[in-house]
Amino acid sequence: MPSSRATLLAVPLAAGLLCAAIAPAAATAPHDDRPGDSLTCRGQGVDPDARVRHRAEIVVHAPLRTVWHLQADVEHWPTWQAPVKTAERLDGGPFRNGSVFRWTTPVPPNPATPATGLEITSTVEQLRRESCIRWTGPAIGEGLHIDGVHVWNFTEVEDGVRVTTEETHTGPQVDADVPTATEILRQGLEAWLRDLKSTAEALTHDRPC
Repeated sequence: MPSSRATLLAVPLAAGLLCAAIAPAAATAPHDDRPGDSLTCRGQGVDPDARVRHRAEIVVHAPLRTVWHLQADVEHWPTWQAPVKTAERLDGGPFRNGSVFRWTTPVPPNPATPATGLEITSTVEQLRRESCIRWTGPAIGEGLHIDGVHVWNFTEVEDGVRVTTEETHTGPQVDADVPTATEILRQGLEAWLRDLKSTAEALTHDRPC
């Protein structure tokens, strides 16, 4: 099973993570990733034993209902997140505790593995509407298996919504190179926040008075 640094650099990692190429850091608030300072949703947080973890936040200048709808409407993620190629709900009805969704993102070729796709199956374990979401699940690709836990908090502030997210990854490939895996996770979370912010703000500004 490949676990080289080259594989880690080429592969988007996540169970609930957008893939992102290594790029300059987003303008999101820095955070000291201490296990005791984790986000929670209904009292449950990320994996306290995971070595790969990151937390980031951004302020979105849009109504809470707009931000929440974009995040909870998982089947439409591909319309505003280019790295998400497909997304489907595996249950019906409103997005809620127990909802399951499967989504895919490509894995580019590299010296260790051919081009393939990463299939992520996420289960919502905790949810409070317009407040928080926590989902878990595996991300599986050729020669790669990651177990992730992802928590989102949404807090209304004076000029919009503060979106804070934290995710942990475990698995032999990410544990083989924790600094690289953590950097890729950081890039993915910050790209997600940027896309969420730009999409929500565009929808808000385009709305007629």
